[in-house]
Amino acid sequence: MKTRPAHPADAVAVTELLDQLGYPGNSAAATAARIRAWAGDPAGAVYVADAGGEVLGVVAVHTCPFFERAGSWGRIVALVVAERVRGRGVGAQLVTAAELFAASRGCLRVEVTSADRREDAHEFYRRRGYLDQRGTSSRFLRELTATGSHAGETVRRGGRA
Repeated sequence: MKTRPAHPADAVAVTELLDQLGYPGNSAAATAARIRAWAGDPAGAVYVADAGGEVLGVVAVHTCPFFERAGSWGRIVALVVAERVRGRGVGAQLVTAAELFAASRGCLRVEVTSADRREDAHEFYRRRGYLDQRGTSSRFLRELTATGSHAGETVRRGGRA
């Protein structure tokens, strides 16, 4: 098995993997477009685990500079291994590829979020040396409109309107 950059031709397999993770409704065409977009972004990468032309897993990683200090951090945005090969080192190989990409971009750390119900994934990350931050930080989300604002809010350059 080798880890290599994802190609648009991998879109059907990647779409099936995303469905296994609980993200149904993606089309192969939309997945291929995202793979192309990520390939054109030097701050991100998508890798697949390829065993003789069969895609067994995918990882997407993105890097971002810290604002409050020097350096950057990486974020594993997605990691999926085919259900039938979980526990066989595929995920570890993909995470290593993501970490190497992040390190090559000057990242000092890598983070990943995982749904509370995915205890097996949590144990996987702990075994790889990731610290469980539950209870020490919180995640807040807000959906945005196409304009990036919310119900009557506007934002202008240099501050709020």
